[in-house]
Amino acid sequence: MTVEPTFSLVAGLPVLSWRLTSPWLSISSAVLGGGIGERSWACNATVRHDYDRPDPAAHLAEIGAELGCTGPGVGLLTAVDVRQQVSRSDNGVSACVTTGVGKHPTWAAAPDSPTDPPPGTVNAVCFLPVRLTEGALVNAVATVAEAKAQAFQEVGVPGTGTCTDATILLCPLDGEPERYGGPRSRIGGALARAVHDAVHTGLIAPEPRFASWRTGMGAARPAADLSSIGD
Repeated sequence: MTVEPTFSLVAGLPVLSWRLTSPWLSISSAVLGGGIGERSWACNATVRHDYDRPDPAAHLAEIGAELGCTGPGVGLLTAVDVRQQVSRSDNGVSACVTTGVGKHPTWAAAPDSPTDPPPGTVNAVCFLPVRLTEGALVNAVATVAEAKAQAFQEVGVPGTGTCTDATILLCPLDGEPERYGGPRSRIGGALARAVHDAVHTGLIAPEPRFASWRTGMGAARPAADLSSIGD
């Protein structure tokens, strides 16, 4: 089941949005509509690199209103042009990913740093074809993270993600729920493959900022001084 986004411009910046004909169950780490609950729309919106609004949830609600969305929604922000999204589907699961890693991806278990983390965001909006239990949805969020980290490793990106990666998963409200969302389950496996393919494709996009990662960095491992990773 492929759910295609709509492209719009809001205040001159591109936005991907999904308006659902009826509410779906969502689990998300999003600043707007995060947690578990019914959602009627979703969006992934581009902001400028110097974005500093202190109320991102309110901003996303404004974007939704500008697009004519109604009801509770879930929304993400990224400095990546969301028109560079990569969509993949596998056995009824669809994943739409924007891959913004910047020059300094992060390792999940890196030491604390006194400096602000560098910018970068990998956003994934995924639609599942059947209802999942809440436990399976939590498991599926972990599956997305595993698939992303696998793509990073294969491409040679020195990290497991970025400090602001965010995920939205949506599934129907009705039907007998699937109890598992791990990478070897029926839905989780399809989700992992779709997300992995989308992130992998986004990472190898022909842009100069990726060149250093594809040259001699395949064996990179976590280091105490992340500032030593190439610009």
